[in-house]
Amino acid sequence: MFLGVRIHTGLCVAASIIAIATGCGRGSTPVLTEQIEARRLMLELRVQFTKAADASNRAVMADTDEASSAAAREAEQATQAAERDVKALEPLLQSLAYRDEISLLETFKGRFAEYRKLDADILPLAVENTNIKAQRLSFGPGREAANLFRQSLDAAAKTGPVKNNAYADALVARAGAAVLEIEVVEARHIAESNEAAMSRMEAEMAASESAARKAAGSLKGLLPPAAAPQLAAATAALDKFMAVNAEIVSLSRRNSNVRSLALSLGRKRTVTAEADDTLRALEDSLATHDFKATR
Repeated sequence: MFLGVRIHTGLCVAASIIAIATGCGRGSTPVLTEQIEARRLMLELRVQFTKAADASNRAVMADTDEASSAAAREAEQATQAAERDVKALEPLLQSLAYRDEISLLETFKGRFAEYRKLDADILPLAVENTNIKAQRLSFGPGREAANLFRQSLDAAAKTGPVKNNAYADALVARAGAAVLEIEVVEARHIAESNEAAMSRMEAEMAASESAARKAAGSLKGLLPPAAAPQLAAATAALDKFMAVNAEIVSLSRRNSNVRSLALSLGRKRTVTAEADDTLRALEDSLATHDFKATR
């Protein structure tokens, strides 16, 4: 997924260029200067493009807002630097009349424009982290409210007469199972990308909520007034659980992490590879030209 940069080779080429430039000294001609600058810009362009792609991938894979935002900023900065290198390199190649290299740079510019368009969609989605936030709500406040609901119903059931124990326990189990079903479907909903499938899951969760409330209501009619505080606590816990569930569904529907990952693993990966291959070819093509001190 991440691009590799031949750093060692690049540094060796850069060192060779610097050595040649130093040897030429003040007598270097405009052509030689342009050749040296073209190779330097080519190396810089490849490094910046690779940095941009790696940072963009890290933004998508990050599991915190801070990490994804920092990586997104790094990606944008590297992309802008690569854009500047392209603009500086183009007139040099035209001045040197390097037709093959000009053609390769044009090819890269087309890939780079598509890459930037894709990243303009990917990075804002990655920074939102809605699926990760939904998951944290489900495993945090949502689970806490669900546990409190079950515990409160269980405590309420214990206040009833012995003859009703079996029925009361069955109602508690039914209500608890319904809430557990919602938790299970939530996890599937967070990972789902299909809108129709999410709608079906939301209908399932609504049916489970209805079952939980119905069981709790039946339990209330079975128990003595002494169970009122525990039943009230159970109702409050279920209300909170469903409020958290609504927030989870809203975040999950946004699907920013799922969508950004799908885009990164789809067309963007292809475009990035094609752009890098073009830069590699451009770098190799530039290396075939001898340094000349005259036109």
